[in-house]
Amino acid sequence: MTPDMQRYMRPGTLQLAALPPLSLYVHLPWCLKKCPYCDFNSHEMQPSAMPEQRYLDALVTDLEASLPLVWGREVHSIFIGGGTPSLFSPQGIERLISDIRARLKLVADCEITLEANPGTFEKDRFKAFRAAGVTRLSVGVQSFNDAHLRALGRVHNSGQAIAAVEEAAASFETFNIDLMYALPGQTLAQLEEDVTQALALAPPHLSIYHLTIEPNTYFAKFPPVTPPEDTAYAMLDRITEMTTGAGLERYEVSAYARPEHRCWHNFNYWQFGDYLGIGAGAHGKLSFPHRVVRQVRYREPKLYMDNALAGNAIAQDEEVPRAQLPFEYMLNALRLREGFVLQDFVDRTGLPLSAIEKPLKEAEAKGLIERDFARVRPTERGFDFLSDLQALFLAD
Repeated sequence: MTPDMQRYMRPGTLQLAALPPLSLYVHLPWCLKKCPYCDFNSHEMQPSAMPEQRYLDALVTDLEASLPLVWGREVHSIFIGGGTPSLFSPQGIERLISDIRARLKLVADCEITLEANPGTFEKDRFKAFRAAGVTRLSVGVQSFNDAHLRALGRVHNSGQAIAAVEEAAASFETFNIDLMYALPGQTLAQLEEDVTQALALAPPHLSIYHLTIEPNTYFAKFPPVTPPEDTAYAMLDRITEMTTGAGLERYEVSAYARPEHRCWHNFNYWQFGDYLGIGAGAHGKLSFPHRVVRQVRYREPKLYMDNALAGNAIAQDEEVPRAQLPFEYMLNALRLREGFVLQDFVDRTGLPLSAIEKPLKEAEAKGLIERDFARVRPTERGFDFLSDLQALFLAD
């Protein structure tokens, strides 16, 4: 056993009876253009200047160095996010997936998602990603309104977005459309047009996010005028009505799906499962019998490649303090419409239920959750005031 493994396996204050399901997250950090609202680790680059092979070499070296941490564990899902992963060639994605398959034990029906943007779309490219081993595509549309796409700094127009989704539907049994609402200057009628167009394309999964102004973004420096809060609430009500009418169930705060088409990878995050994160700036969360550890890779792509190829991709590696675990768990689990099973809290955090009894009582008294002996669910009110509900579990 390496000294590192001894550090992870030494006795500690938690008692995890079993390890949760494991996913793999792979970050491909380049974009054609940085969007003004984006706070992800993405970097502008022309595809012709992208060091695809060197980056793939770095990913494989990073993965190999991480194998002792997940030895013998099955991987249930892979999510290739960015950036704009569809800037990588289908051959590059095929190489990545086969390199992963050669090193990790994937379950038979392992979900492999690739994020794609309509601005990088060309005929038959999505089909080539399907042939490369991707099983699910997530298309970053954001809006079907050209004026709103310009305001969001997107490199595609509505016609390209529709063509990209149609190609995704022709190539994949399951796919996702990403939309945003409460956009600069957006009216309720325009939001309805966006959702109507999205639903006309019959996606099995739809993710719809409220535009938020994140620190360290262009929008944070130059804030756009967005709809008032009551309009944003009306938009969300309308989204829920329209998606329900189309047979999509709201199973998470921002996620709507047909039966059997939930995103397994994200569902694992929300259930406080484990995920190994490789690639520039990737985050990971791994469980061991007596501790839960979070890791972060070097953020800047060149720095990441240099360090990963030298066998040292990890910039931060920290144990989650015992007192923070209830909040970390609730930050995820309370996003789910069906909430969580109490026994899962014990199994995933290694803590007793007494660690959350006081905030659960407070949340129940405020009408934010309902519970029985087995399960805790957010109420409609809890869903609407989710951050208030989650905050009850912060360490004193």
